[in-house]
Amino acid sequence: MQENASSVKPNVILILADDLGFADLGCTGSEIKTHNIDRLAADGVLLTSMYNCARCCPTRASLLTGLYPHNAGVGHMGANLGTPAYQGFLRNDSATIAEHLRADGYRTLMSGKWHVAGDFMAREVDSWRVGEVDHPTPRQRGFDRFYGIVDGVTHFFSPHYMLEDDDRVVVFPDDFYFTDAITDKAIGMIEESVTDESPFFLYLAHTAPHWPLHAHPEDIARYEGVYNKGWDATRTARHEEMNSMGLFQSNWQISPRDEDVQPWADEKNTDWEARKMATYAAMVDRMDQTIGKLVSELKRLNQFDNTLIMFLSDNGGCAEFMAEDGWAKFFPDITHDGRKIQMGNRPEIMPGDELTYQSYDKPWANVSNAPFRLFKHYVHEGGISTPLVAHWPNGFAARSAVHEPCHVVDILATILEVTGTPYLRELGGHEIQPLQGESLFDVFRGKNWQRQQPIFWEHEGNCAVRIGNFKLVRKFNCDWELYDMEVDRTELNNLSGTNTPMENELLKEYGGWAAKSGVKDWNKLLPVLLKAWELDSPEG
Repeated sequence: MQENASSVKPNVILILADDLGFADLGCTGSEIKTHNIDRLAADGVLLTSMYNCARCCPTRASLLTGLYPHNAGVGHMGANLGTPAYQGFLRNDSATIAEHLRADGYRTLMSGKWHVAGDFMAREVDSWRVGEVDHPTPRQRGFDRFYGIVDGVTHFFSPHYMLEDDDRVVVFPDDFYFTDAITDKAIGMIEESVTDESPFFLYLAHTAPHWPLHAHPEDIARYEGVYNKGWDATRTARHEEMNSMGLFQSNWQISPRDEDVQPWADEKNTDWEARKMATYAAMVDRMDQTIGKLVSELKRLNQFDNTLIMFLSDNGGCAEFMAEDGWAKFFPDITHDGRKIQMGNRPEIMPGDELTYQSYDKPWANVSNAPFRLFKHYVHEGGISTPLVAHWPNGFAARSAVHEPCHVVDILATILEVTGTPYLRELGGHEIQPLQGESLFDVFRGKNWQRQQPIFWEHEGNCAVRIGNFKLVRKFNCDWELYDMEVDRTELNNLSGTNTPMENELLKEYGGWAAKSGVKDWNKLLPVLLKAWELDSPEG
């Protein structure tokens, strides 16, 4: 395995999971069978301090553009909140990975979830403005091929709206399952690129394991009985496995069970709860199986050794409860062939099949995010931490886990360095903002690397900044907290008030970034969002 051994431009595959917690992979301590991802980590490199943007839309915008979410136009989600930083779709002064690489001769492919193109109400598919200026498709942002969904979530067996390139998909085979379908389509796209002898970039954007809880029966059966011991025992077991693996540079104390989660011993619906987590595990397992299929096809096509594969998640585990009158009311309650779906988390209905629509909820999300605090939406470690697996036989050798703090804003810079592609300064008559991320290629290769810039977060008034080992963080409308990530990454010992110079430096850096990026007071934006969504109060 030689660094940059091939003179041929490498292929790049970027795989993004949806709502996968830090502890949901075998290589990070999970009991879930993720043998294919684990093998990529073992033969490549695992980054343990990779960060996302706490939520799907902002992470995807940052990942694709090498800019922080507000600079990319997606400071919140898809709703247009009235400013360029919160317009809800990618700005014209940003350029996607696909736009950069296509200009350099790459075939650009996408299969899966887009979700950086404005707001879509799933029950109102006939009124969607797909392809208009404020609802751009992947094909309008640099991708030669696209198969998947443009909004943020789908029924795994019966999608409500899908596109293949520019055409709506309306016919689905009886054995359709979204995770399988997007991988199969991606493999077909790769075969076309290899036939044309073009280097390719594939963005494989999963919806697994985002709700609804849908999985193949045989995959659920693999986890029958596994979660009967409950969330407390499972969370403890994952933490102990992490420590025995030497996953982190320190064996940090696990954060306490979330204050809103009752002990497993007090749970009355244990069979239902165990089935929810078994279904979630089955969704992760199936995603891993399809990644194994993709790897096998790369080997068959003689492309594996010269393909950089990166895998990560868009945010931490999701604590959203699927209430019938909450999130569930936004989605179709019938399948494409007219059968009624029983919407919402109802203990009398076991999840998993196509006529259910449930989520795994806060107790199991607390397991997914072990050993960290909080969940998706928040910028404490549980909401923003993802493992990053990177693998490229021709580019770098296998090495032990790496702990330098990194962020999804760094992915574009990394891909540009690996492929030797210049950063576009202008596109379509628009001047492109300067790149904000830092290449991780030296990290992958085991060279000395130290981050030059702070890392910033803001989502729904949850704010944070990290410089070196120190992180300043707060929940919306709460006081700032200060943590030393070297000794306390699980954020249990708040140092606020004990290191005033460091706190002031972090506050100054955050304030400067927020002002330049167009961050607004969430107290003022929230009423605008609720009006746009016609809600009385936020959920999740």
